[in-house]
Formats: sequence, C-alpha cells, structure tokens
Amino acid sequence: MSDEFSRRDFAKIAGFSALGVSSGPAKAEQGEAGSIRDAHAPAGFPKGFVWGTATSSYQVEGAVSEDGKGRSIWDTFTHMPGKIEDGSNGDVANDHYHRYKDDVGLIRELGAKAYRFSIAWPRVFPDGDGAPNPKGLDFYDRLVDELLANGIEPYATLYHWDLPQSLQDRFGGWQSAKTSAAFATYAGHVAERLSDRVRSIFTFNECGRFVEFGYGVGIDAPGLKLPQAEVNQVRHHVALAHGLAVQAIRARGRAGTRVGPAENIAACVPAIDTPENVRATEIATREMNAGYLNVMLEGRYTDAFLAYAGKNAPKFTADELKIISTPVDFVGLNIYAPQFYVVAASHAPGFDILPIPASFPHMSSEWLRIAPETAYWVPRLAAKVWNLETIYISENGTSSIDRLTPDGKVYDLDRIMYLRNYLAQLQRATAEGVPVRGYFLWSLMDNFEWVFGLEKRFGLYHVDFNSQRRTPKLSASFYRNVIARNAAGA
Repeated sequence: MSDEFSRRDFAKIAGFSALGVSSGPAKAEQGEAGSIRDAHAPAGFPKGFVWGTATSSYQVEGAVSEDGKGRSIWDTFTHMPGKIEDGSNGDVANDHYHRYKDDVGLIRELGAKAYRFSIAWPRVFPDGDGAPNPKGLDFYDRLVDELLANGIEPYATLYHWDLPQSLQDRFGGWQSAKTSAAFATYAGHVAERLSDRVRSIFTFNECGRFVEFGYGVGIDAPGLKLPQAEVNQVRHHVALAHGLAVQAIRARGRAGTRVGPAENIAACVPAIDTPENVRATEIATREMNAGYLNVMLEGRYTDAFLAYAGKNAPKFTADELKIISTPVDFVGLNIYAPQFYVVAASHAPGFDILPIPASFPHMSSEWLRIAPETAYWVPRLAAKVWNLETIYISENGTSSIDRLTPDGKVYDLDRIMYLRNYLAQLQRATAEGVPVRGYFLWSLMDNFEWVFGLEKRFGLYHVDFNSQRRTPKLSASFYRNVIARNAAGA
C-alpha cells in the first residue's frame, strides 16, 4: 500500500462514501472568526489547559502473548505476507510492557501532565468475552500508579483497533452486534477496576479509519473488502458499541468518571473565510461526519446520509439510536491534515468540495498536508455544529525523516515547524472561546505505525528498535518549552 493512499483516499472513503456531496438536502447552522498569537507565548492557552502525549497498546507494548493475553486481529494481520510495508510487526514494538517506568520518565521530562494510552482488549478478555484474564489489567494498574506517582494524569482509550481475534473468528468482529455487547462488558469491567484512578476514558479511537480501512478496502486488519451495505452495518455496530460502553462505564465506574469518543473527524476547512463559506463548512462538517460523530452526538443519521446510502443504509432501531447518543462528557478530535476544502454552493446540500492541487505542501507522509488552519477551524466548527462544551485534541503530530546525526542528535526542524504553526492556530481558537481543554501530541515516541511498520516516525523521542534506546529529538525540547511557557499561567 502506498503512503499517499493512506489518508488522502480516506477522505473519499470516509466522506464521500458516507455522503454523496451532490445528493441530498442538508440541515444548516451558523458561525464567526478571529485573530492569532504566538503559540508559545507565556499563558497563551487557558488556565488549566491539559498538555499531554499519546500512544496506543499495539503500537508500543509488545509482550504479544505474555501474562495470558489473547491474540488480536493485528497480531494476525501483521504476520500475513505483504500486509506491512517493511515486514515488521508489533510483537515487540517498543517493549513498553516491560519499559513503562522509563517511558513514564520521558513524559515527566517533557513536563506533560497527561498521558493518553490505550488498553489492549485481548489482554483483559483473551477471547473478547467470557471470563476475564485475572492478570489482564495488572499491567495497566502498574502503569496508572506510575503515572500518578509522577504527577501525570492517565487518560485511557478502550479501543485502538486491536480487536480480539476470537470475536473476528466467531462473529465476524464488528459485523455482529454480539461484538458490540462484548465491548460493553469489557468497558464496564475496565471502569470498575481503574476508575478509582482513571477519571477520563475514551471509548473508540478513529472509528472512521478502522471501519473503512479494515472492513471496506482491506488495508488494515482484519483485511476485509465487504459490500457497502455490510460496511455501513459495521459502522452502525461500532456506534452502538460506543453507546453501550458509555452506559456501562456510567453503571460500573466511579461517580464522576468522564467518557467520550476520539474520532479522526473528517476535517472541513473553508477555502476562503467569508460568512457564506463558513456556513457551508458547518453543513459539510455535519454531513461528512454523519456516520460517526453526528449519530453519536445527535442520535440520528442525517437525511442526506440515508438518501445517499439508499438500499445500503444500515439497519437500526429508534432504541439503538438512543443508546448510541447517550450523553458524553467530552469529544476527542484527532487532527492532522484537512480532508476537505469547502466553498458555498446554491445547490443541495449547500457546499462544494474543492480538489486539492498536487503541489499542496506535505510532510514526509504524503497524506499529511500542511494546513495549520485545520487546528483552528475543526474544533471551532465542531463546537458550533454539535454544541460541544469540552473538546480535547486527542491526537496531533507529524511524521518526519528522523535520523540520528554522528553526535547522536535528531534535528527535526520540520516537525517543530509543523507543531509551532498548528499550535498557534489552536491558540487562536481557544482565545476566541472555543472549548478546547487539552492537547495530546502524537506521539510520545516512535512506534509501530500500522501498515507502514517501523519506518514512519511520529515520536518526540527517537527509538532504535534493535537496542530499544530512546533519544530525545529537538522537538522534545520544543514541546517542553511550549508546556513550560504555557503552564506559567495555569
């Protein structure tokens, strides 16, 4: 698979497959604009703003079969010939399972006060359902305690793509609502065990990615290419699992436990900042996210989504929509590159999507187009469209061609450029009152980057995967400085 395909074509898969842009009527909402300040000026972000980093279980933990862990679909997929660009897998990855204390030390060195990690479902329930593994949450108990001992708040994600293989084998994974029910049981079990110390839980990470790529085009695990009607039903079962998990966490977690999704929102940006284009981009934001965020937050699939899906529309009940839209406490937005530049249109649904020129600048990953304004517009529009009160930027960062110099340094100036400009635009949003409460930089350290293997590096710390040595990049110093300067007014 080419790097260019990964998220560039995702726009088409997740967006246009969810809505034919010219196909149906759409409901409308309204909007405004503002100014910019330097991202790392002292007190440039609101008081109490959370600065953190993030990783995920399969990408860093290793210990593939240790302490009773079951197999996941990624354990299976990465061992299939030709699926991973460099032929690597996550059997060892960063060996974080054994080196977590050192890695928590890296977070502490940054001055970050929060860490977003994911829990491996097959560590907790090796078969996805049935009896839990007695040792399943022991690692996360130790990790959480280590984080808290270092003044770092844990933010847990329940699902970052590593579905237990047994559920895929028995039920077709997310093709069945039985998997949705199993996820709710898992969510309740985790909440009961960890919510005395973990106050914030994300249900799913990037539904739009793992559904479309895993079940629609076969690029990610489990590698299926299902008909569109079945993909839409998978999408619905994932949304249902989210709602059931929210309910389970409320029922079994400690009072005050907060919960919400983390989604790679289909990022819509007005091509020109005029009232009519901003209005059109609000409509586009709802419609291009109709299959995930909108149904979770509004409890409905939009008319345009259903009209475009036609006979391929998911089957659902009114009760399921109520479950899916169980109120959440926050929404996580994973923001990297714009997927759609939007202008107003006189025809339904009220907007046009512009083609992105081949010459548009990008980072070392071709899909990662450089558009700092995305960090301003996306949370602003999401807050307006869905009346959100608490947003986290649950992922933002960039790959870079990071090489150690002879003196053992990594001078990733391109990453610093990217972060500086995106954070400036995010500060512009918070200065205007957009309710972004925290930022989790992806990633703490280089790790297993899914179908790209170990070649694409997103970390603040360089990892030699042979020796497992972690080396701070220049961007680690940059981020440390951002946090220190902005913590001054906390």
